[in-house]
Amino acid sequence: MNGTNLFKIALKAIANNKTRSFLTMLGIIIGVASVIAMLAIGQGSKQSIQKQIAEMGSNMIMIHPGADKGPGGARQSADDMETLTLTDYQNIVNQNKYLAAVSPNVSSSGQLIMGNNNYQSSVSGVSIDYLTIRQLSVESGEMFTQADIKAAAKVCVIGKTIVDNLFPNGGDPIGQVIRFNKIPLRVVGVLKSKGYNSMGMDQDDIVLAPYTTVMKRMLAQTYLQGIYASALTEDITDLAISDITSILRTDHKLKASDDDDFSIRSQEELSSMMNSTTGMMTTLLACIAGISLIVGGIGIMNIMYVSVTERTREIGLRMSVGARGIDILSQFLIESILISITGGVIGVIMGVGASFAVKAFAHWPISIEAWTVVLSFVVCTITGVFFGWYPAKKAANLDPIEAIRYE
Repeated sequence: MNGTNLFKIALKAIANNKTRSFLTMLGIIIGVASVIAMLAIGQGSKQSIQKQIAEMGSNMIMIHPGADKGPGGARQSADDMETLTLTDYQNIVNQNKYLAAVSPNVSSSGQLIMGNNNYQSSVSGVSIDYLTIRQLSVESGEMFTQADIKAAAKVCVIGKTIVDNLFPNGGDPIGQVIRFNKIPLRVVGVLKSKGYNSMGMDQDDIVLAPYTTVMKRMLAQTYLQGIYASALTEDITDLAISDITSILRTDHKLKASDDDDFSIRSQEELSSMMNSTTGMMTTLLACIAGISLIVGGIGIMNIMYVSVTERTREIGLRMSVGARGIDILSQFLIESILISITGGVIGVIMGVGASFAVKAFAHWPISIEAWTVVLSFVVCTITGVFFGWYPAKKAANLDPIEAIRYE
């Protein structure tokens, strides 16, 4: 019996039991749709995080005071967190070989007030290079100048969220004076909007002022809360970190046996950690969704097993007129594979539809890649063969005479 006839017989057997065949496919449909949707969400989240990190500056380096951990994991004292100074910042600027931009960072939280409007936020004290490091740009007005930094001028640049909350009537904030904890700050520029990042943080909730202004007029402190830097290229980030480490250890007069009294992190390190986390979550989601495929495969095996029992006389008649065991085996295998692949096609359509529904209604990032669809079809075919083999083998091994006598 040729393959075409076997295919037609298998197709007719499925068509004669439409409801049962559909219910058999249901497990495969749900499994494939779940796998595609889960992988789309996982891949979308991963790409979104990579994009957000790239927007923040993929070659950004963050230097913080204090070691990563105190002795025995103990909490660090306030003195341990005062190890970065303006001298460290200046030495990094003057001595580094691999950095494109460097900015100190100090921050103060409080209430922003403009007329009858107020908003809880914080003011970050930075240098002009901060815009380059964080890939920010001024949309209107201008950035404060080096002269403003030297004079500790009471000026600031604000983000769109600050504008919306302090100037809800749409007034031009440039030149206006806002108050931060009773300290007046003249707005000289408004930053271009960047929206929310992948971790749900509002990147437009930002107020930048000269670091000297924040240190002298708001915090009255001489130490820095951090230093941000940007490597010339992403490839030499590790060299830049080694260079910074050497400069700071020399500044702080640390011996070879002494631990660093500062910590350095890069966006590359953060990106790697986030990718690892999202990759693990995607795999977990895919495994959970894959359980549905196993359940669907068991459903195929059960239904095909019942089908063999119901069609025992038919099998006996086919074998008595010349059908070989391999023909019967092939017929039932083709039926199970057809059920699997048909369920897979419907599942792919439903999975893609569900993914776009998640994007439209939940506003989650998705990414449907070709390999997920190919993988689904491969898994469907393997499922059909694997779970259809035993019932098909049972049918092929039936004794023709006993099968014809079966009631």
